[in-house]
Amino acid sequence: MAFDYAPAPESRAIVDIAPSYGLFIDGEFREAADGKVFKTLAPASEEVLAEVAQASAQDVDHAVKAARKAFETWSALPGAERAKYLFRIARIIQERSRELAVLESLDNGKPIRESRDFDLPLVAAHFFYYAGWADKLDHASFGANPRPLGVAGQVIPWNFPLLMLSWKIAPALATGNTVVLKPAETTPLSALFFADICRQAGLPKGVVNILTGDGTAGAALVAHPDVNKVAFTGSTEVGKAIARTVAGTDKKLTLELGGKAANIVFDDAPIDQAVEGVVNGIFFNQGHVCCAGSRLLVQESVADELLDALKRRMATLRVGDPLDKNTDVGAINSAEQLARITELADAGESEGAERWAPACDLPSSGYWFAPTLFTGVTQAHRIAREEVFGPVLSVLTFRTPAEAVEKANNTPYGLSAGIWTEKGSRSLWMASKLRAGIVWSNTFNKLDPTSPFGGYKESGYGREGGRHGLEAYLAPSSPKGEHA
Repeated sequence: MAFDYAPAPESRAIVDIAPSYGLFIDGEFREAADGKVFKTLAPASEEVLAEVAQASAQDVDHAVKAARKAFETWSALPGAERAKYLFRIARIIQERSRELAVLESLDNGKPIRESRDFDLPLVAAHFFYYAGWADKLDHASFGANPRPLGVAGQVIPWNFPLLMLSWKIAPALATGNTVVLKPAETTPLSALFFADICRQAGLPKGVVNILTGDGTAGAALVAHPDVNKVAFTGSTEVGKAIARTVAGTDKKLTLELGGKAANIVFDDAPIDQAVEGVVNGIFFNQGHVCCAGSRLLVQESVADELLDALKRRMATLRVGDPLDKNTDVGAINSAEQLARITELADAGESEGAERWAPACDLPSSGYWFAPTLFTGVTQAHRIAREEVFGPVLSVLTFRTPAEAVEKANNTPYGLSAGIWTEKGSRSLWMASKLRAGIVWSNTFNKLDPTSPFGGYKESGYGREGGRHGLEAYLAPSSPKGEHA
């Protein structure tokens, strides 16, 4: 029998959200040049949280010019001096972590447990980690005395707003670049709060600029002729458009795009541990994870046993208020994303897969989707081929390791994979065959700032995190083609 939980809400009072926010350019907040604004909503309740400025091409130009001007002095600072600012930012993030976690859950819809225990610790860790690299770039194996590129234009998604910000901004600043960042339209608030953290840390004006707005602002930033580096995390469709825009220029580009990861369970895997890994792989952050384990490949001989255990575990998941510390699955980020999830789930049923979801009382307001799994799925089903980006799991079976590899690799994506087995030799063999940027063994969704992250094929190119994450922001000082 499942335990009943009394509500344990986190207080909203710790976050002071202003009625309106401007663009953060050259160290100051200002209105958009044309005065346009939009509203950001709380996905769990559909209430308006704030009114936010909509950046235009003119605003993009102002921000890039501010970043270019700041680059002259910022890039000239010794690495140890830049590191001091990054360390200071990391400590302020830690000091304000409760406030930022509540804000992230309000604006994004994710459970406070995840924003508090996963997102915010990793955000601070990325700034701490890259602060440590700032004065050691000569030893990063990218040539003698590597130099920064200049102005980095960065566009981030709505699923991990602050975490994706840290992935982009921390290595850029550590290497001496300046930044113009555009957060997602549906989750702009934590980036604007980060702008305040930059001021609190005394970061020189123009080193970090934040432009809120829709896709037109991001497109203008990517296309700006004075941007030297473009970093994008988001959909494969938009990533392809960015690659076309950048083609023929000398801009460096990294793309971290969609995924359709396989979570592979062998017959010797500990079932209860594997079930926890499957649940974490697909229902963490409502499935709004590019590396989500959205395809479960289970060895045929244990499929029934694992599915029974998985359904029992899914029945205990608590869906509801993101600010309740007991909540496991929060709100879908937007009406548009809910419509996309619903359409693909309906397609799964119409194509003959069997749909199952636990009994679940969903709130009457906001955007919600119950944790769902599909059995009887083939590789031809849309739910097995297309990225759902929601709490929907497709279950397929296999008999041999070779068949598991074939099915796992039968996707245009190649971001991540998970392997569940007691045999280390099997894990290593599978990892060598899987076309995925990151492969987890007997775990899933474990991320660390010291480890590179990125994909193959339509999951993008380039790496973020670790020493590898520095490379995209550096150019060698030695003659072209030579490395010291």
